[in-house]
Amino acid sequence: MKRLSVNIDHVATLRQARGENEPDPVTAALIAELAGAVGIVSHLREDRRHIQDGDVYLLRKVLKTKLDLEMAATDEIVEIALDVVPDLVTLVPERREELTTEGGLDVVSQFKRMKTVTEKFHSKGILVSLFIAPEKEQIAAAKNAGADFVELHTGEYANAKGSAVEHQLDRLKRAARDARALGLGINAGHGLNYRNLKPVAKIEEIEEFSIGQSIIAHAVFVGLERAVKEMIDILREAGN
Repeated sequence: MKRLSVNIDHVATLRQARGENEPDPVTAALIAELAGAVGIVSHLREDRRHIQDGDVYLLRKVLKTKLDLEMAATDEIVEIALDVVPDLVTLVPERREELTTEGGLDVVSQFKRMKTVTEKFHSKGILVSLFIAPEKEQIAAAKNAGADFVELHTGEYANAKGSAVEHQLDRLKRAARDARALGLGINAGHGLNYRNLKPVAKIEEIEEFSIGQSIIAHAVFVGLERAVKEMIDILREAGN
C-alpha cells in the first residue's frame, strides 16, 4: 500500500500569524499519526516563518513514526539537523521571498555540496532524500551524491491543465522508473490534493507521498483526523 506522510507546516503558519501558542503543530502531528500517517514532515526554514527550532526538537521526542525534516543545505540548518537526528532529511531549494518551495533542487550544479552534506548525515545514521524535478540528469546526480531517496516534485503536474496533465504524468512515470532502476527510494509531493492524487498514486514505483496544505485546508472543515484518513483512502483505492 502507498504511504502518506503529513506536512504540518501550515499549522505552524496559522500559529505564527498571531504569535500565540495555538494551534500547536506537534499536537497536529500526533493526530496525523493516530489517523494513519506513516511520517510527519516539517520544514525548518532559515527565516523560521512557520516551524520553529523547538517544534523540531519536540517532534523528535514524541513521534512514534518517522520524522522527515525538510531543509535547505545551509550550515546553520545542517548543524541543527545533525543535533536533532531525524529519521530522514529532505534537502530542498529555498528562497526567502517564495511562499512555498517553487521548484526542485538543482543537484547537478550543486553536486559537491549535496555530496558533502549527504555524507555528514550518513555519518549520524540519517537517511537523505533530495527534492528534485522529474528529470533523468537530476536523478542520476542524486544517486551519485549518495542520496537514499528522491522526492519527485509534482508541482508542474498539479498545475497542469488539459493535455498538459498527461504530459506531466508521463514525466513522473519515466522519472520513477529511472529512479527505481538506480535503486533509489521514491517519494513524491507538492501541490497534490484530494482531486489530483490518484493518477500519481497509481505509479507503481512511487512509495510515499508528502502532502500538507491540502490536508490542513480540508481539516478546517472536517477535522484533521478525518482529513488524513480521507487522503489515505485515496492512496488505498489507487493501490487496488
